[in-house]
Amino acid sequence: METRNNHWQPIFLLILLIAAAGWYYSQNQPTVESATEQPVTVLELTGPIAVPEAELSGLAWHGETLILLPQYPERFGEGDGALFALPKADIVAALDGTTPLEPAFVPLNAPGLKETIPNFQGYESIVFHGDQVFLTIEAGEGTDMHGYIVSGEISADESEITLDTSNVVEIPMPFPSDNHSDEAIIIEKDFVMTFFEINGANLNSAPVAHAFDFDLNPQGTVSIPNLEYRLTDAAAYSGNDFWVINYFFPGDTDLAPSIDPLAQKYGEGPTHAQQDQVERLVKMTYTPNGITLADSAPIQLTLDGDNARNIEGLVLLDDQGFLLVTDKFPSTLLMFVENP
Repeated sequence: METRNNHWQPIFLLILLIAAAGWYYSQNQPTVESATEQPVTVLELTGPIAVPEAELSGLAWHGETLILLPQYPERFGEGDGALFALPKADIVAALDGTTPLEPAFVPLNAPGLKETIPNFQGYESIVFHGDQVFLTIEAGEGTDMHGYIVSGEISADESEITLDTSNVVEIPMPFPSDNHSDEAIIIEKDFVMTFFEINGANLNSAPVAHAFDFDLNPQGTVSIPNLEYRLTDAAAYSGNDFWVINYFFPGDTDLAPSIDPLAQKYGEGPTHAQQDQVERLVKMTYTPNGITLADSAPIQLTLDGDNARNIEGLVLLDDQGFLLVTDKFPSTLLMFVENP
């Protein structure tokens, strides 16, 4: 009996050592932040913007005024149409109450621009640098797509936006892709950066952002990390950090990856685990050597059942959280998501 005990003793000690090593390893691994799901507050809109045909495609702050970009401004007002404007104070007040928001028109002056771009498909993103405005444009048919960037000025009283139609610069396409172009734009340091919509590893092996100076002279490209699904807008945060919208509509089966690295690393919230669509905000960081994913979990939006919200515009609302807009699917929605 004593001999058998001596025989098992080394094995027992080995098991203890393995268990202790596993415990030590687990205690000394960096903590991985888990993805959170944040509830979505819909702010009621009224007036012409409230119809699905508004097809909002971008958001940007001009001082204390939120400018909302419809994909087709010519649907509103005369001539080249109009964008929309909401004072920040009204938005903050609406978060504390139930007063509907009715944006004012900001007429657009862009004579002949639409007619000079073959198969014009509208404006996709917007950003301001002081009173200078930059917009991206999508054009094309099928997989023969083209993207453009144009700049202009907003009047000091925000009564009009005038585009410089003599300087429209084409943005190179990484590959032919049906109905996709550069749909996100930010100001970083002393240049403007635009982002192509499709950056998944199996579709875009070496994704980049395109950089331009404030006169729209191309300044080369900046590498960005692969990001599955669609990247539909971006918003500066602080320092070199910025956020992007990362959205997946279940009908876009060609954009569905076999593995979603962010979900694999951080997990899925309860509604994302139940539904096929993806609605989340992903933080990125600009460095002189390229853009990287920030070391933080994405912010997942609490999903509205199987009602996928095609989110096209994003800005920060100070330190409170994020404002987002959809195009016509499922309808025109202005939404607020609080910081976790």
